[in-house]
Amino acid sequence: VNGWAPDATKFCYGLPGSLAPMGDFDPIGFAQMGTPLNDIKRNREAEITHGRVAMLAAVGYLAGEAGSPVVWSGEIGGPANEQLAQIPGPLFGILTLFIGSCEAFRAVKGWKEPYGDGAELWALRDSYYPGDVGFDPLGLKPTDPAEFATMQTKELQNGRL
Repeated sequence: VNGWAPDATKFCYGLPGSLAPMGDFDPIGFAQMGTPLNDIKRNREAEITHGRVAMLAAVGYLAGEAGSPVVWSGEIGGPANEQLAQIPGPLFGILTLFIGSCEAFRAVKGWKEPYGDGAELWALRDSYYPGDVGFDPLGLKPTDPAEFATMQTKELQNGRL
């Protein structure tokens, strides 16, 4: 998937993300040899998803601090931490539905059904690459596996900041 094939002899089954000077950094042992592939993929899914949310939040804080007087005509202001509570209820509801639909789409795309015949809890689909939900409207995802691994490592490193 995306040029990656699981290799049990490599750190994190060969998933990209290791970079000097830290290398194969795993002080708590979440990715030690012998950890099941699904656990590694699930942890990577969580890492990349939370990294993306954190990167968007950093931009959101800057945009909220700089743009709230212009966008909201001064009705919403103050520190970025307090601005979400000031958004009108219907708009907050739309935001909540949007986030929920994104999460539902990600769950349907990547996770196995936890019910029915052969049900598995917390299991990712074999054909699913962690974090790749198929959303690339600008066509930035590289087609070359080596370039994809490099881009994935950069995204992970930025999310880890």
